[in-house]
Amino acid sequence: MNCMMWIFYGMPFVHPHSVLVVTINSIGLFMQLCYISIFFFYTGKRYRLQIVSILFGEIVGLAAAVAGTMLGLHTYASRTTVVGILATAFGICMYGSPLTIMYKVIKTKSAEFLPKTLSIACFLNGICWAGYALLKFDPYILTGNGVGALLALVQLALIVIYRNPPPKDEKPSKVELQNVV
Repeated sequence: MNCMMWIFYGMPFVHPHSVLVVTINSIGLFMQLCYISIFFFYTGKRYRLQIVSILFGEIVGLAAAVAGTMLGLHTYASRTTVVGILATAFGICMYGSPLTIMYKVIKTKSAEFLPKTLSIACFLNGICWAGYALLKFDPYILTGNGVGALLALVQLALIVIYRNPPPKDEKPSKVELQNVV
């Protein structure tokens, strides 16, 4: 949903002169569709139904946003504001999604649950887009990606703080029990 909202935001009838936003997010959308297609192909029937219903909900949500914006708002400024706020909100949700396991990381004192490469990629992506937003001064791109970079930085901090998990209390295996005298 994030890439779709940013593509809509960058359209000439919403926010003119945003070719780079549309191009890069179109590539991102294509990559997401490839990933979802591969997952869909290899997953079970129960998850396929979930994927279809989530995708259907996203398409309906996007269609409602497009229809509401195009029919209800008649200036570039108002369209940019509404779609920019929506795209920013979805972007922050995307960046923050790995933080849903932050409680588990702190409780177990182990960062094994946080995806390190994803956190690094999110941080670098947020920094790049925030830099772009500063050049063009686009507050919506700056806000979403600035907050995203900070959220990714929190994830990276947790990875550094909890990089060495505490030793687990493991029961001796059967092999070890046989050697006990």
